[in-house]
Amino acid sequence: MAAGVSPCDSSEAGTSPAKSREYLENITAVGPRTVGSPENEILTVNYLLEQIKAIESKSSDAHKISVDIQRPTGSFSIDFLGGFTSYYANITNVVVKLEPRSGAKHAVLSNCHFDSVPNTPGASDDAVSCSVMLEILNTLSKSSDPLQHAVIFLFNGAEENILQASHGFITQHRWAKSIRAFINLEAAGVGGKELVFQTGPENPWLVQAYVFAAKHPFASVVAQEVFQSGIIPADTDFRIYRDFGNIPGIDLAFIENGYIYHTKYDTPDRILTDSIQRAGDNILGMLKYLATSDKLAKSFDYRHGNVVFFDVFGLFVLAYPARVGTIMNYIITAVTVLYLGKKILQPRNRAINYMKELSVAFSFTLLSWFSTLVTVLIVAVFISLIGRSLSWYNHFYVSIFLYGTAAAAKLILVHTLAKKFYYKNRNEQFLGEMFFDVSLLVWSIALVLITQLGLCSAFICAMWVAFPLLTKLLTYREFKQKGATIRFVIIYMLGMFIPYLYIMYLTWTIFELFIPIMGRSGTEIPPDIVLAAFILSSTVILSSYFLNFIYLAKSTKKTLITLTTVFGVTLILVCSGVFFPYSSDSANPKPKRVFLQHVSRRFYGLHGNLVKSDSGIWINGLDYAGISHITPHIPELNDTIKTNCEDKAPLCGFPWILPVHFLLRKNWYLPAAEISPTNPVHFKLLAKEQMPWDSTKLTFEVSGPSHMSLYIRPHEGSTLSSWSLGDGTPVANIGGDYFVFYAHGLQAVAWRFWIELKAAEKHSDGMVSLAIAAHYFFGEDQKSPQLYALMERFPNWTFPSGWVCTYDLFVF
Repeated sequence: MAAGVSPCDSSEAGTSPAKSREYLENITAVGPRTVGSPENEILTVNYLLEQIKAIESKSSDAHKISVDIQRPTGSFSIDFLGGFTSYYANITNVVVKLEPRSGAKHAVLSNCHFDSVPNTPGASDDAVSCSVMLEILNTLSKSSDPLQHAVIFLFNGAEENILQASHGFITQHRWAKSIRAFINLEAAGVGGKELVFQTGPENPWLVQAYVFAAKHPFASVVAQEVFQSGIIPADTDFRIYRDFGNIPGIDLAFIENGYIYHTKYDTPDRILTDSIQRAGDNILGMLKYLATSDKLAKSFDYRHGNVVFFDVFGLFVLAYPARVGTIMNYIITAVTVLYLGKKILQPRNRAINYMKELSVAFSFTLLSWFSTLVTVLIVAVFISLIGRSLSWYNHFYVSIFLYGTAAAAKLILVHTLAKKFYYKNRNEQFLGEMFFDVSLLVWSIALVLITQLGLCSAFICAMWVAFPLLTKLLTYREFKQKGATIRFVIIYMLGMFIPYLYIMYLTWTIFELFIPIMGRSGTEIPPDIVLAAFILSSTVILSSYFLNFIYLAKSTKKTLITLTTVFGVTLILVCSGVFFPYSSDSANPKPKRVFLQHVSRRFYGLHGNLVKSDSGIWINGLDYAGISHITPHIPELNDTIKTNCEDKAPLCGFPWILPVHFLLRKNWYLPAAEISPTNPVHFKLLAKEQMPWDSTKLTFEVSGPSHMSLYIRPHEGSTLSSWSLGDGTPVANIGGDYFVFYAHGLQAVAWRFWIELKAAEKHSDGMVSLAIAAHYFFGEDQKSPQLYALMERFPNWTFPSGWVCTYDLFVF
């Protein structure tokens, strides 16, 4: 087990947040940095090179700096968003190596990305990380202290294109093979502390490095297991280095204020200097530690098991091997079994009576949880059905007043009724002790199950068993003595203070991360049900060891009346629409996100004839409310223009930039004028070859804008057996269609690829349908006059992100 603070003396040179902010403001000054745009490929790259050259000119003689511009082309498949394949051409990486003058065989990698999503300045995601990295390079290069290993700084230019640049680097760059560990800098919010939410795989020494080197720790294995479960629809370059480079690392991300992540509000002025300072201190400390560590050269020798890690209120980190955690968990369980077993190992009648009473109390506890779950979910479903979802999005306290009070009131009510009607005239101290034992039993069972599943998050259950049990043993005499109730309550509360405080700290961190995500989680996931379930779980956890006080208390009437009144008033206010979900407050905006794509669609038949075509503005609201709040402001945007799926076309015949169709099933299509981009798509069938084993090989060539999406649907009786993309094995997306995401930097040649199909017999309607969608994210083609005019009409509490695109379907 280890707990530590930075070994670096405070007098050592650190990073300058003022200089980092200067870098940040200059990077974001060019505007959105979409892959393929001059802002990303030329202006930002040139600025980075200028600053690196200036840093090199002032570096110490102890170090050597090498700079390389990489323009990789490649392809890979990934199981993110249901599974798809990515192809990139001539994208940009700026790579800097700082090493001892005599050279170094091994290296640690620090990764950030300077590209941004379209229409956003991308200050937090991820310009601030690149700014901090520049300043760390500046600080390390001036130091006279020699490094044992090299530090490679990768400023990657295509992360928002689903991790393309990191793949190009780790699979193709000549320095990649020297890397033994990495630190990835990301964002899921704007500023605040940077959370360590992924480590490894199976390299406890990296967590130990963070423990000893990070001055301002903020880390949680719970966040790691939640993120890696796929609950959060996001991914980072961590996956690429882990899966394609087989390299261990640490993933850090800013998580505060995710409401404005990937919006126009993600500007440098919203990132506090304290956040920049903390990030600089932590990452500089980590890189110095790793670059002088003997373990880095032999990192693969230290790959043994997972590690349990968590910070204690941001003061320090506790970390220990998972196998040690497993032993501790079973020891705690064994002590609990001894505690409960002592009550069973009594004279036969008393033992049977205790087992009976424990079973009844256990049943009442399960009943209270189940009835509370049903009640809270009924409220959440009702709120969703009447169109008042997300009422808490701009007013967090509303969720507590609505779902938290309902959950607490129902729990108390069930146990009050049990006390009044079933346990009438029973000894209150006996009941209090019985329900304490039930909570201890439940959490012990949970501890064993979660430990058996191999989850490191079992430490929470261990804490939730060990502290209460120790507290109970310490208060046993006071509990048994008449008139010692006040002393018992004081000691009990003090004993439970640390676990309760930690659970609340952890709960708040999860709330801070998850609530903003509900504003961009799609139209299919009812956010009120998700949040209600989370609040219910938190209420059950926090109330576990206070249920016994219901049986010790003389009356719960006032508590029930207060909770019910707060719930009732909040419910009425929510139903009346008092709490509007979004905010245009300049200091703290919480906008509604909407995508608008002005698209022209053309559907061709088997013989190349145009079957049908149309044009319109395709609209996707990124949250469960769809466009219901927008209709009063723009009346033509209503449910009469809901889209209809083109059943015979891949992905319903619409130009998805990413395969998120299963998250956004409700969308709208407003008829609009046809568009004619100056750089249209050219799609050609170059060759059709008959291959062995009754298969047909089709070779295509495509040219167009920097971002395109290819959709493939084999017809009934045909199968897609192989292609020239990824590793050669086609990866189908949800629903059976194949999705390929394409992007290029500057001066890319036409994209050529082939697919091979097997057909049992000839079909009159062909073997396969291919559709190509072209997306114009920058330049003169990005917005049409009609699209621009519509976006101008959106209320100021929205963030409408718009671009022009085309969709062409071909049958072969």
